Amino acid sequence: MPSLPATDLAVFQNPAPARDYLVHIECPEFTCLCPLTGQPDFATLVLDYIPDKSNLELKGLKLYLWSFRDRGVFHEAVTNEILDQMVARIKPRFLRLSAKWYVRGGLFTTVVVEHRKRGWKPAPGTPLSTGHADNGNLSVRG
Repeated sequence: MPSLPATDLAVFQNPAPARDYLVHIECPEFTCLCPLTGQPDFATLVLDYIPDKSNLELKGLKLYLWSFRDRGVFHEAVTNEILDQMVARIKPRFLRLSAKWYVRGGLFTTVVVEHRKRGWKPAPGTPLSTGHADNGNLSVRG
């Protein structure tokens, strides 16, 4: 039976909750619809997070992101919605979501949103960016 889009994020228990470690996920095929024109919008989503007690399950993440395919939503709104739902579901120590939207009308848009658990500070040497998709230009702010 084929999989269908899902609005719930599947998770699993963090196998190393005592350690700060970075999970880096890139999704180069994210799609949703422009709420004004109904035309498709395409983005690469880059997710970096440091889990606390739970991790995102990858197939579940794929099905969740697929649920946006037929929704009309502005870039800023969908990026913030995804971050908010991820934070609510896994309660990470740190999470950064960068949505890099492909050109439309001669414009590129990148929306970057972050969450940091209150009081959490990264352990020395904890990477907060892999430098893959963002070329290392984004760093965690104070």
